Amino acid sequence: MELVAGCYEQVLLGFATRPGQSWTVVPDFTHHAHTASLSAVAVNNRYVVTGSRDETMQIYDMKKKIEHGALLQHNGTITSLEFYGTSHLLSGAEDGLICIWNTKRWECLKSIKAHKGHVTSLSIHPSGKLALSVGTDKTLRTWNLVEGRSAFIKNLKQNAHIIKWSPDGEKYVTVIANKVDIYRLDTASITGTITTEKRISSLRFITDSVLAIAGDDEMIRFYSCDSQKCLCEFKAHENRIKDIYSFEREGQHVIVTASSDGYIKMWNLDLDKIRDGPSLLCEVNTKARLTCLAVWLDQASEMKENSDKTATSSQEDEKSSIARTNKDFWTTKRVKILKRKRKIIPEKQKLAAPVQKKKKKQNSLA
Repeated sequence: MELVAGCYEQVLLGFATRPGQSWTVVPDFTHHAHTASLSAVAVNNRYVVTGSRDETMQIYDMKKKIEHGALLQHNGTITSLEFYGTSHLLSGAEDGLICIWNTKRWECLKSIKAHKGHVTSLSIHPSGKLALSVGTDKTLRTWNLVEGRSAFIKNLKQNAHIIKWSPDGEKYVTVIANKVDIYRLDTASITGTITTEKRISSLRFITDSVLAIAGDDEMIRFYSCDSQKCLCEFKAHENRIKDIYSFEREGQHVIVTASSDGYIKMWNLDLDKIRDGPSLLCEVNTKARLTCLAVWLDQASEMKENSDKTATSSQEDEKSSIARTNKDFWTTKRVKILKRKRKIIPEKQKLAAPVQKKKKKQNSLA
């Protein structure tokens, strides 16, 4: 297990995490691959991909611990990255484009002009057939990933900056400033709204009905999607929280938080005792101004990311619906032209080990 975090200092930080009776976090690597601050990070069972304000995406092979290459399709800050299983990656940026990538050969299968303004967030349905995106043009757009086209456009009153599917794919949420709107997929209508005091910076589904929400303060709050009531709140950091991540390990719900105070913390959440709040497993002071966070889980382990459970089982049943349902679409001349436009810079560079300060040797006086 590896904690990976991006920061304003243009560096990707990696921390090896060892679960057990007493969890430990050890610095593993630092890599300075970008020329501007990191803005997004995504993981699957092999790769870590980072997006930056320098308009590039960097690919890291976590199995071999090497830099795999760079993707240069966008013209603008990379705002959102999300994997679908092991087969595809979606990227969104300030140029208004959403790019669909094949992660086997890292080819751009489709480049969609998704929004008139920036793409602020995107999310892939667990089935892999649909995706949602929001942008600065005050729209929520539904995308048919099988055919690579727009399926539905909904006008919003304000710009949303976060969109997220629930693990079962039956509901999704949008975040506008300090407000979370909960939608049902079957009706595409709002079933409830959660309002917080501060602007929301990050949000994560812990289960299909429990949301973890962090804002521009030190608190983490857990809400019920059904009643929209706060189930628990606790002080997690000394400064505002930048990102939340969660996964499930042997029935244990683990929450990971990153803050502007430089700390990454891991928490154990007992859903039966959620009102008591989570307990701290371990923490590490990165001494960096953190911006984004993810956890790379080795497929060989028994760990499984809760947000990918449905997607993984769906892939096994449908054998990757994106590629299988309509293979002819992905091999059209239009896509071949886009493949020529893609830019991938292969790099086989070992990830740098953490910098350690050398102790000055004291010269002995004769």
